[in-house]
Amino acid sequence: MTALHSGGDRPGPTKLDPGAAPAWLAPLLRATAAARAADLSIHDIPVPNDGRRAAVLVLFGETPAGPDVLLQERAASLREHAGQVSFPGGGAEAADGDLVQTALREAAEETGLDPVGVTPLAVLPELYIPPSGFRVTPVLAHWRDPVVVAPVDPGETAAVVRIPVADLADPANRFQVRHTSGWLGPAFEVAGMVVWGFTAGLLDALLRLGGWERRWSRVDVRDLDQAWASARRRHRGAAR
Repeated sequence: MTALHSGGDRPGPTKLDPGAAPAWLAPLLRATAAARAADLSIHDIPVPNDGRRAAVLVLFGETPAGPDVLLQERAASLREHAGQVSFPGGGAEAADGDLVQTALREAAEETGLDPVGVTPLAVLPELYIPPSGFRVTPVLAHWRDPVVVAPVDPGETAAVVRIPVADLADPANRFQVRHTSGWLGPAFEVAGMVVWGFTAGLLDALLRLGGWERRWSRVDVRDLDQAWASARRRHRGAAR
């Protein structure tokens, strides 16, 4: 099986190896094989033909405490999605052979991970992010040989974190967030950060499809700014 190829004089398509998924990741891989875009996004927005192509790396690793996923906090000075928590990733470039290579390249540039230790497993349906106009392809992967990661360029990335799946699934860390625009969707408070928007919507779907979801309160609705202030305050208190 190979990833989607974007054409042109570029390297050949990346080989996907779903059979290399560890047993704990296999249920998610099976569930996403039949997933549609509507199954992965809380807002089923049609993908326009003229959107900018991008890819994110949904990278699952494992520690003695259980599986985790790699996330980053974007720098507050960025023009698009400033200060938001996201999967590593970004826009496709002409030298990329396909969108898997886009996701791996961007992740290496942002977090310092070594792509050699990453096994791409599947390419998920393309999703659309209206504020930035990106057509985003999530690349599901297993972190076979993890390395220490950290922001490569502080001007782009404020923090890089491995978040345990158990923390994401913990009902105490889950709520809905309301943006000043009126947008409402699932959110997570983990590691002193608030994960919301596109990333939280995709994580919400992956927890459900992977069989990790636990019942949580959707009537707990918080304003975004207040949620961030509360998360930072609790994180500072826990660090003392």
